Amino acid sequence: MNIKEILNENNFVFKKKFGQNFLLDQNILNNITSLGDITKNTLVIEIGVGAAALTRKLSEKAGVVLAYEIDTTLKEPLSEILEGYNNINIIYDDFLNRNIKEDLKNYKYSEIMVVANLPYYITTPIITKFIDEEIDVENIIVMVQNEVADRFSAKPGSKSYNSLTIFLNYHFDIRKAFVVSRNVFYPKPNVDSAVVVFKKKSNKIKLNNKELFFKLVKDAFVQKRKTLKNNLKNYDLNKINEVLKEHNKDINIRAENITIEEFAEISNSLN
Repeated sequence: MNIKEILNENNFVFKKKFGQNFLLDQNILNNITSLGDITKNTLVIEIGVGAAALTRKLSEKAGVVLAYEIDTTLKEPLSEILEGYNNINIIYDDFLNRNIKEDLKNYKYSEIMVVANLPYYITTPIITKFIDEEIDVENIIVMVQNEVADRFSAKPGSKSYNSLTIFLNYHFDIRKAFVVSRNVFYPKPNVDSAVVVFKKKSNKIKLNNKELFFKLVKDAFVQKRKTLKNNLKNYDLNKINEVLKEHNKDINIRAENITIEEFAEISNSLN
């Protein structure tokens, strides 16, 4: 029996509030699971099991799949869909409320990877949770709304580039792997998606004061159409200008044209 039939037999109702659009296309599932170099020493964390098409693929490669699913009405259909898959453990709870380090204590593994098809509204809090709780993740491979993917992987000078881009790129090397058409989801969403790969940075930029750096970046983008001169009035503009001059720029430039390295230099000069 296929996944759609099992969902129908269990009278499963899709819930908009959980952003439930299930990916069942085998080729795309294979492409996603091949991005992370998953081995039997890998523990994969999946957030949002859905119909478990991706979960099953992951379990074939990983040692353990630790999955989180907020929708308890999926318990029945998933017990049927995942029958015979012995290395999958599903926790029916809101991932954002979990103590992940506690959950991980029950398993043996050499590395952690995260693979998930995420609703766009919850993507940033989930990635931030891994950063804030200092969970040592090798790769995060997520499928998100296409325009969100552009924001994550944006380059300086582009419209999508913002303070979130810099925050995430401080911690990870980020690339947009491929676009996924809305037509391969069940039910079909209103937008296309994209798969983004976050790879743990081996050498992070040296910062004298991390808090100051992230505050500076946030303030620089507070009104995106305004220049640094306007947005950073509460900082030492002379020092900022000195750093920018070395890069043939000045304080009449917008934040979207400043690289992460340049922001780091400015922050370090102010500390």
